[in-house]
Amino acid sequence: MIDHAVVRVKDFKKSRRFYESALQPLGYRVLKEFPGFVGLGAGDKTDVWIGQDDAVTKGVHLAFASRDRKSVDAFHAAALKAGGKDNGPPGIRKDYHPAYYGAFVLDPEGNNIEAVCHDPKG
Repeated sequence: MIDHAVVRVKDFKKSRRFYESALQPLGYRVLKEFPGFVGLGAGDKTDVWIGQDDAVTKGVHLAFASRDRKSVDAFHAAALKAGGKDNGPPGIRKDYHPAYYGAFVLDPEGNNIEAVCHDPKG
C-alpha cells in the first residue's frame, strides 16, 4: 500500500492523461486538482500526485496494489494504449515470491510504474 507518492513530470498534460488512463482499471480517479498538480486515488484518499516540474529527475518506481490479476492485465493494456512503454508484461515473478503477479510500464517521462497482485488465487 502506498500512503502517497509524488511523480514530478516535465510534460504535465501528457503525463496526466497517461496516469488517468493507466490507473483507471485499478480504480483510480482524479480526486483533487491544483495549478500544476493533480491528485489521484482509488477510494476517498489521494495517494498519488502528478506535478509539473521543469527540473525533473527520473528514476521513480511506483508499485500499485491490484485486487486481482485481471486488473494487472488491464492496467498494462491501458498504460500501453495511453502512451506507456512495456517494461515487463503481466506475469508471475517467482524471484519475488511464488504468487507475485506483476506488470511494468515506463510512463511518458521514463518512470517505472507497476501493478501487482499478491493473491495466489489471482
